[in-house]
Amino acid sequence: MSNYKFILSGGGTGGHIYPAIAIADELKSRYPDAEFLFVGASDRMEMEKVPQTGYEIIGLWISGIQRKRTLKNLMFPFKLMSSLLKSRKIVRSFQPDVVIGTGGFASGPLLNVAASQKIPCLIQEQNSFPGITNKLLSKKVKTICVAYEGLEKFFPKDKLRLTGNPIRKVLLGVKGKQIEGKEFFTLIHNKHTLLVLGGSLGSRRINELIEANLQFFEEHNVEIIWQCGKLYYQKYKCYNELKYVQVHAFLNNMTMAYAATDIIISRAGAISVSELCIVGKPTIFIPSPNVAEDHQTKNAKAIADKNAAILINEMELDAVFQKQFADLVQDEKLRKTLGKNIETLALPNATKDIVDEVEKLLNSK
Repeated sequence: MSNYKFILSGGGTGGHIYPAIAIADELKSRYPDAEFLFVGASDRMEMEKVPQTGYEIIGLWISGIQRKRTLKNLMFPFKLMSSLLKSRKIVRSFQPDVVIGTGGFASGPLLNVAASQKIPCLIQEQNSFPGITNKLLSKKVKTICVAYEGLEKFFPKDKLRLTGNPIRKVLLGVKGKQIEGKEFFTLIHNKHTLLVLGGSLGSRRINELIEANLQFFEEHNVEIIWQCGKLYYQKYKCYNELKYVQVHAFLNNMTMAYAATDIIISRAGAISVSELCIVGKPTIFIPSPNVAEDHQTKNAKAIADKNAAILINEMELDAVFQKQFADLVQDEKLRKTLGKNIETLALPNATKDIVDEVEKLLNSK
């Protein structure tokens, strides 16, 4: 039987959406006749991103609880009730064989309903410190796919499977393409290339750091591919006038960007970290302090503790950034060590391994 039905739920950020799409694509390649339905939050980016990949999505009226006391929190019980009722209708009419959650508050009501109706459920946790939705769901689902060791602190040990995070297949083709990458971006071959990644929206603090150090980078013979984010492009595009700087709102060809680069500065979202392990280039992580449970710092620390990356917290940037960056540029041995060590942490078969777990749930029905 290959006309299975799958519901995938998760969203709020790219870190929850793209893994769900990668899992759906792998399932589709195994079961071409299968039916797929995504369920997200009605006012978040998944409502735009998922249809672009050809999948149908239904939105729930749901949002997380704000950490500060706010009027929005008064709406939460109503949103939750609305989402549970709508989830019941969705599950009843679609009748999925397996439901897969990739985190974010939209997956909470949907998987809760599915599990209570004895439909096999699997969740995929991207971070080294789980989000509240997946922690709550962990007692009800059959399988929990994780990207880091040591998560038995948060989840039932017998349900855990260490699979890694689903990443874009094209990134497996980065190796050996540095010349091609540098030519794609018309870079000078005898200079170091720095790739700056602040996430799809961009990072205000990382952008400020790059702007403040432009002369410092020039003095160290560094060219920059600077993905500043769409929110900041108008502010920083003027620096395209400098010969050694390329400012982009968004990078459409990440394979060539990763291939071209010698050093990477990045936020430490779970999917970014997983991609950077595959890419295997020396990386400076500057985690965002403005995320739930400070999970970016924990993600970055899990890599830095294995001498596989450099971790600099935002509050330390002014004091230590220039020295740490200069040391990295000047020390080829250190660059090779970091690149080699981060690559050993890669789990390139994550999507396949997660879908193998979904197949086990199908077979156990």
